[in-house]
Amino acid sequence: MNLDLSTFLDFFTRLIVICMVTPIHECAHAYAAYKLGDDTASIQGRMTLNPLAHFDPVGTICLLFAGFGWAKPVPVNPNRFDRKISMRGGMAITALAGPLSNLLVAILSMVIYRVFCCFQVVQTAVVDYYTSGGVNTYFVLYYMLQAFIFINLGLAIFNLIPIPPLDGSKVLAMFLPNSAYGQLMRYERYGILVLLALSWLGLGGNFLGDAIYGVYEALFHIFFA
Repeated sequence: MNLDLSTFLDFFTRLIVICMVTPIHECAHAYAAYKLGDDTASIQGRMTLNPLAHFDPVGTICLLFAGFGWAKPVPVNPNRFDRKISMRGGMAITALAGPLSNLLVAILSMVIYRVFCCFQVVQTAVVDYYTSGGVNTYFVLYYMLQAFIFINLGLAIFNLIPIPPLDGSKVLAMFLPNSAYGQLMRYERYGILVLLALSWLGLGGNFLGDAIYGVYEALFHIFFA
């Protein structure tokens, strides 16, 4: 793939994250909290797929130009949850809703991808690219749809890592005894530093990449069998 096309697709992929993938994730958090009785995020206009509602200026700039970033956190008040569920349980469900939404979108996208690949013009476009480097609209759509699946899987799996402030830490908290939960909350503020350190040291990248590709391969075999 030539440099100009690669640069364009890379930038466009980041825009997809900002405009489509992140809003799905954050809206799912807000919706789950709302269904559990907490309308805080809904009142603040966060239960929407409008990317502007989840826009964080610094996080967006970092994503566009550094390759990583973040959205504005969805406010959740566990004190407003229905008394049928514990605060920890409600937080776990609310947190899990984000990654689960991205996983479901990835599965739906794989179905669309499967149908898209059935068309002869798409198959020809892919063959042309891999044999002669030719690129047309069909190949760009093919590439972007595939990237959309990977991005959703990546966001889902990454957020399930049980390190604060990621969603996985809130899911883990539901199963911890009170003493361990207290320790987790005590050091929650340092979680982002741990994540930055792991990223800077290059630790965990291969494991995360393997996990994302493994789930993608599993979905691929299910729908392309």
